[in-house]
Amino acid sequence: MAILLSNEQARKIFLERQGLSLPPSRSLDKAGLLALIDKLGFVQIDSIATVDRAHQMILFSRSQTYRREHLQQLLEKDGELFEHWTHDASIIPAAFFRYWKHRFRRREAVIGERWRKWQGEDFDSAFEETYQRIVDAGPIMSREMKAEEHRSGGWWNWHPNKTALEYYWHTGKLAIAGRVNFQKIYDLTERVLPAHHYAPEVDHAEFVDWACRSALQRLGFATHGEIAAFWDLVTPQEAKDWVDTHRAELTEVTVENAKGGRPRAAFAFEGFPTHLGDIPEPPARVRVLSPFDPLLRDRNRAERLFDFSYRIEIFVPEPKRQYGYYVFPLIEGDRMIGRIDMKADRTAGSLDVRRLWLEPGVRASSGRLEKLEAELSRVARFAGVERLIFLEGWRG
Repeated sequence: MAILLSNEQARKIFLERQGLSLPPSRSLDKAGLLALIDKLGFVQIDSIATVDRAHQMILFSRSQTYRREHLQQLLEKDGELFEHWTHDASIIPAAFFRYWKHRFRRREAVIGERWRKWQGEDFDSAFEETYQRIVDAGPIMSREMKAEEHRSGGWWNWHPNKTALEYYWHTGKLAIAGRVNFQKIYDLTERVLPAHHYAPEVDHAEFVDWACRSALQRLGFATHGEIAAFWDLVTPQEAKDWVDTHRAELTEVTVENAKGGRPRAAFAFEGFPTHLGDIPEPPARVRVLSPFDPLLRDRNRAERLFDFSYRIEIFVPEPKRQYGYYVFPLIEGDRMIGRIDMKADRTAGSLDVRRLWLEPGVRASSGRLEKLEAELSRVARFAGVERLIFLEGWRG
């Protein structure tokens, strides 16, 4: 018989798996940061820095003693993290690199045909010279290579050397050795990652088992489609076959929807119900999340669990936006309570708060607004600005 999870239990389980149940003021050293990223599985990267870049805010929301230099050391010096793709560009534990080799092979099988249609028959014209340049001379940035004449049509029309660099990165021959002003530095993968992460191979069955097992561990409970989507490494059919094969290890659960209606069927690992009494209470403080926070990556799951509909409106024309260009979700305890539009003005040294929207039924009580202001002050310090400015009409 399936185990029924109340909506409150489901929210708290998922928050714990997503690293949002521990006190955000706890001390976090470099080893703790690596353990946190391992627990999350990945941290998405994005170039927009309205307040700070996505990966910085994702980590800060979980521990406000997080230090940026620790992340840089783990990425660029220790080789314990690497940059590649899950559903999007992400920072990933290097211990997982052996499984990404299967992604590289799959990408290599299809990417050539796609890129030939996109860039033309000669899309690979600079591949050999670009690769040999890195073999002989070491790491390089795209801007350091000669930009030959190429077709117009936007930033996707890379020059041939840039195409080569990205192709070899997507297929695993090159890795990101560092960044300068967020621009990638490419080098041979075997020179970026230590041998104990770079060398190991796993067979296909072990790869699929790890991809599904590790996804379910980080989700707590999931359908086979959610398992497949977590890393974007295996197909929904492979995840379904894995669930069918491992039914003896799994237990069926049904999860209450925040909006009511029929509970959703899912799977969890056997033994799951014995731990329900130990679900930690998330901190009661208000926290700002990145628009790319892994808690909200699966928008449909977030809406079912938290009754919180969230979409990024970067590509929505301004007159059609419901909220704003880059609006930050707000969480309090185990509830999504609203969203806030703000921007760091580093010239003026301020965090400018433009607009607050609270969810239906969430009161703008003095206590809640005090907690919000305290959190915004912490975010401002992290972003490197000195003061908060609340613009006229910010409370709507």
